[in-house]
Amino acid sequence: MCVKASKLTYIFLFMGKTPKIAILLMEKQKIEKEIEELQGSCQHQTKSIKSVRERLDSTIMVVRWTCDTCFSTLGIPNNNELQNYLKQ
Repeated sequence: MCVKASKLTYIFLFMGKTPKIAILLMEKQKIEKEIEELQGSCQHQTKSIKSVRERLDSTIMVVRWTCDTCFSTLGIPNNNELQNYLKQ
């Protein structure tokens, strides 16, 4: 089965997958790649400490330095920075 994704691109769907799910998964992959490219080209000029997920598939929250523009994780705050963040 073939579903038209754009004027030039066709997505071939495999047996057992519904067309809607396959299309959404392809869109998700495309969006994740675009986010990765934008984060890679960002200059990270301003950053702040925020609670973020440890991993994409995790519910565990950790405190990290993140870019205010692209939301990329930049590093781990030191003890003084962490204490100041927790006082807020």
